[in-house]
Amino acid sequence: MRLIKLIFLTFILASCIFEKEENAKFSMSGWWIYGEGLHSFMDEKSLEEYNLQFPNEDSLELIELYLSVVEMEYFPMETNILGFEKDNSFYVEDFEITYIIGCDEQ
Repeated sequence: MRLIKLIFLTFILASCIFEKEENAKFSMSGWWIYGEGLHSFMDEKSLEEYNLQFPNEDSLELIELYLSVVEMEYFPMETNILGFEKDNSFYVEDFEITYIIGCDEQ
């Protein structure tokens, strides 16, 4: 019986380690764009596009933030994001708005 418990525990721990590796966090810099209810992001290095998911944010507050900063849909915001990629989406755990395209720094 102890052997079965040990094997079961080993299996659980191994699956947790695999899941963590699969959802490894990384950061990217690029442009966040919101329009027609969809958040997308273009990585500045690879120019790859991602659908963004914000699991830790209130979606209405996030839309309000985006529109209050850029004042219209489809206007790109330069942003640093931190999170993980899964199922053709990037799950954002943290982000920083670094620059708004078209605005002069004064």
